[in-house]
This record gives sequence, structure tokens and C-alpha cells, in this order.
Amino acid sequence: MRKSFRPLWLAAPVLAGLAIFSFKQDDRLFEIARNLDIYATLFKELNANYVDEVNPNILIKTSIDNMLRSLDPYTVYYAEDDIEDYMTMTTGKYNGIGAMVSSADGKHVVMMVYEGTPAQKAGLQLGDEIQKINGIDLSTRGEFDTGKLLKGQTQTGVTLTLKRYGVTKPVEVTLNRDIVKVTNVPYYGMLNESVGYIDLKDFTASASREVRNAFQELKGKGMKSVVLDLRDNPGGLLDMAIEISNIFIPKGEEIVSTKGKVTEWNKTYTAYNPALDTEIPVVVLTNNRSASAAEIVSGVIQDYDRGVLIGQRTYGKGLVQTTKDLSFNTKMKITTAKYYIPSGRCIQAIDYSHRNDDGSVGKIPDSLMTAFKTHNGRVVYDGGGILPDIQTEKETYSALASSLGRNRLFFDYAVKYHFEHQTIKPARDFHLTDADYAAFVKWLDDKEYDYTSQVERDLADLEASAKKEKSLEVIEDQLKALKQKLTHSKVNDLQIYKPEIKQILEEEIIKHYYLEKGMREASFNEDAEIKAALALFKEPGRYNEILKKK
Repeated sequence: MRKSFRPLWLAAPVLAGLAIFSFKQDDRLFEIARNLDIYATLFKELNANYVDEVNPNILIKTSIDNMLRSLDPYTVYYAEDDIEDYMTMTTGKYNGIGAMVSSADGKHVVMMVYEGTPAQKAGLQLGDEIQKINGIDLSTRGEFDTGKLLKGQTQTGVTLTLKRYGVTKPVEVTLNRDIVKVTNVPYYGMLNESVGYIDLKDFTASASREVRNAFQELKGKGMKSVVLDLRDNPGGLLDMAIEISNIFIPKGEEIVSTKGKVTEWNKTYTAYNPALDTEIPVVVLTNNRSASAAEIVSGVIQDYDRGVLIGQRTYGKGLVQTTKDLSFNTKMKITTAKYYIPSGRCIQAIDYSHRNDDGSVGKIPDSLMTAFKTHNGRVVYDGGGILPDIQTEKETYSALASSLGRNRLFFDYAVKYHFEHQTIKPARDFHLTDADYAAFVKWLDDKEYDYTSQVERDLADLEASAKKEKSLEVIEDQLKALKQKLTHSKVNDLQIYKPEIKQILEEEIIKHYYLEKGMREASFNEDAEIKAALALFKEPGRYNEILKKK
């Protein structure tokens, strides 16, 4: 008998739980059979009598999706057409060309090309607008079709008709699809002579191997301490979290345990290989988008006092999912257990089993969090993600920068800059001059973008409150004067926020020459968490003090 492939996934909730009824087993089976019969007869009548034709596949999938969504957002059904997407999430591989395409407003623009893929080898450029795929005019197709048309069997050919900046005639590029590997570690390298850096962005089936290889290569380059970046990592496979934790945690130590309604899911997982290094100083970077498997790794490092966490509190995903095979080549990922890290805490932040009266769910309040202790006796808490040992402020952007990014003006100018400049300096050395920035500001003159500053929003709130309280007449003249003074000037704001705008633009331009790796390197000098890590490694006494019992 063929064994089913059932990877354990880590997940967490965002919406709701069903009421739990106390049925005897016979009563429960009867209720299931009764409701399924009602559903079947309802669907037959709907199909026979509804005024328009209904698509049974779409209708059934909609009903399944909404049913599962009422439990949590990570219990998911995969129809046969979606299995390829599921396999991509599991293995990090797909058959395609290796480009990220943004579809909006009827345009399909290449936003990123991945190294070593057919797209890069064929010379696809960021900013290329795909107009046709194998002669099919995309203006006649929906946005959904683009990705499907680009994917296909390995070594099958695909011809793209492109509109390229600075080229008057359409450009045709023919390339062969191939297996595209979405790397878990898009970048690793040395931050300085002694500090290594590993950027881990996913937990697919090859994550552990990639991290181990990066770690060993960096040690060969003289690495004496390491930064493991788990920011923006949504998690993935449980066994990858265990193996990556095992790089720093000795063989035999508990990594994580799972507990569910069915005793089959009550398990304890230990480190089953010798650790690569139990002594090297470690800093783990986290933010509020570090979730599930990323939280296991960061939580294990913290619970064993194996390293220092820097950044913001993690998301709080404490649920494990298992894949079940269904009929007709469909699958379902179902939440089967909660996970607990070595201190005994579960970091699940949202309580899906108890809805509010309006059907919403909320986070577990601080007053209900329980204290636990790390290996050295430091106090840590459950119920709200992992709180870093050194907290930094979440990166925020000005309203002006957000508007320029939202309207894709950084990207569009970088396309123009790339066309006009054949080469630039290496990523870490590239900087725009004041003249370069002035050229960007001039280019923006006829571009459409607008924004509302925080002060303008606060003033609007004040005016609304005054109207509500019938006191607007008293302060109307003062409000009008303030509005005139505070109404933003784009010209002035582009100078006020010049350092921020310039930095973002530099990183965007670098991406067009050096792709993802270059963009990462370009951000190091202004990265608050990396700066904090480098400062900490220079103070070994402070590093050790943080890990001691308070």
C-alpha cells in the first residue's frame, strides 16, 4: 500500500472556532449523516432550480473554504487544480521560469528575477511588461491566468512578448521551463571579518540543509559569531524547525512537544543529531511576521539561553497542521495540535476556541499569560509570541515614502536608471549623489501620488470630534489656520525625508543590478536590528549578562 505523504505544518489562527457540542458517539454520527443529507439535497435543488447555471466545482469549494475558515485560517482544502501550489509550499520547487510577476490594472510586470533560473538566463529584466505568452494576448485574459500560463512541464518552451523600457519594438524572449527552486536562504555572508549572517526566509524541505551548508561555509571564512535572521519568516515544516534548532542544541535535548485531541498527536521531539556548534555566540532577529516554525527556532534558542533574541515580538502561531489525502487527488491541511517549546510554554496568541459575541476572536490578554523559566532561570511568558531579549522599534516609513512605494514610483525610476546606466558599484558601495537625488525629484514632477501626513490625519480627527460635540464654531478659525500651515508640500517633504527616500531608492536601484542578494547587502548599514547585533557582539560581557538569571 502506498504511504500517504503527510508533512506536519505549523500554523496559527486568525478567525473563529465552532461551538463544541457534547454528543455521544452515536448521536454525533447521526448528526453528521443528517447534515450531509441536508447538504446533498440542498445542492441538488440549487443546481436544478437556480435561475443561472452554477459551476459545481466553484460552489462546493466556496462552501468548503467558508466552513474551514470558521475554524481557523490554516485548516485549508486543496482542490486538484491547487495541488501544484501545495507541492511548491512543501518542497520549495515548481516548474516554471523563475520570475515574480505583478498583475494589476491590466499590466503584467516582472518585479523580480531569481538567480540561476530560465528567466535570468534568457535575459528577462525587472520592469519588462509581459504582453503575450505563446502568442496569447494577456489583455484578453484574467490576472489568474498569467501564473498558470508561465508554469508548465520541465523543458517545455515558452515565448514571451515583452514591452521593455527604452525599446520601441516588442521584444520576444523564448526560454525553456525548468524546475525552479525557491531557496529558503536567499542570502548568507559575512557582515564583517568575524560576524556571519544567515537570512532564513522559509521552512520547506531543504531548509535545514541550506542553513547547515551556509553555517559551515561561513565558519570556514572565519566566522566567530552568527546572526540568524528570522524576520518575515512565516514558518513551514515542523521537522525543519527541529533540525535547524539542532544545529545549536545538543543531541537528545527536547526541542518541541505537540498535544492534540487525538493521542496520536501527543509527541515529544528531541534533537537527534550532534549539534554543529554549541558555543558560538548567536543572535536571532525576529519581528511580528516571524511565525510558527520560526517561533520554534527562536523560542528554543531563548529557552536554552543559547543566544540572544533581538527585534520585535513574534506573531504567536502555536498550532501544528497535518496533511490528509482526500479523494480525487485533493488534500486538506488540518490543525491537529498545539506545540510547546522546552520551557513548557505555548506561544499561541489568538484563542480560536472562544469567540466574542460578534463572532470575532481576540488575543490572549496579558493578565492571563503564565510565567515559565528558561534553562538559566530567566522568566519568559506564554500566549503572545516570543518576546525578544533586546526589543527594537518596528521600522516605519513616512506617508510620502509609503505613497511613492504604493504607486510603484521607486520601481519605475529604477527601471529608467538601469536603462541609462550600464553598471554601478558593488551593492555595499553604491550611493546616489545629491545630483542623482535631484534628478529623481525632478522626474516626480509630473507623476501622480498623494498622501496624508499623520498630523493631517490627527487634525481631521480633531475636526470630526468638534463637529460631533457641536463645538466646531468655537475653534473653526484656528483649525483653518492650522490646515493652511500644515498642508503638506511635496517639494518640501522630498527634502525633509531625503535620507529615507534616498535609502529606499538606492536599494531599489541595486535590486535591478544585483537582484535579491544585492538588495539585502545594501540594507545592512541602515538595519537597526543588525546594528544592535553587531554592537552586542562587541560586548561579550553584556551578551553573557543577558543570558544569566535575573
